Amino acid sequence: MKRIQDAREKPPRPERFGDVLIRAACPADAEKITALANMYGYRYGTLRLPFQTVEETRKGLESPNPGAKRLVAERNSQIVGDVFLGPMLGRRRHAASIGIGVHDDFVGNGVGNALMMAILDIADNWLDLRRVELTVFVDNEKAIRLYEKNGFVKEGHLREFAFRDGQYIDAYSMARLKD
Repeated sequence: MKRIQDAREKPPRPERFGDVLIRAACPADAEKITALANMYGYRYGTLRLPFQTVEETRKGLESPNPGAKRLVAERNSQIVGDVFLGPMLGRRRHAASIGIGVHDDFVGNGVGNALMMAILDIADNWLDLRRVELTVFVDNEKAIRLYEKNGFVKEGHLREFAFRDGQYIDAYSMARLKD
């Protein structure tokens, strides 16, 4: 029989995927995450507005929503991506939404997949979430491939979902159900 206290004896350690370190985000990361969020390519694939401030980022890191998890990907002490998992409440407590972004210079280098694997591990093996869902702009083909690779399927087409760069853009609603 496995000793329950074994898990308490060993502190959780960050995960490594090649030269990428995945770890929990913390308030000390506010400046680096803000720099990431203000990159054109990173922001273009999200619902973030331009010119996010360090104070806005710090506030989110210091006072996260209950149950939320935020991870960052580091390569050589530089934050090159982040992911957020927001569990739902009440009758949707079996579900969570995610948002993910990768540094403009590191897209296509496995950072997004490393973040996705880490956050889905938390969803599946630590929170017992049955459903993880997201929205993605229809023109974000690399992200769509990443999500499909990790078991997400398109569930809907959301017309004029968001206003981006002077025009309305459609999005797909995608979800992954745990077997």
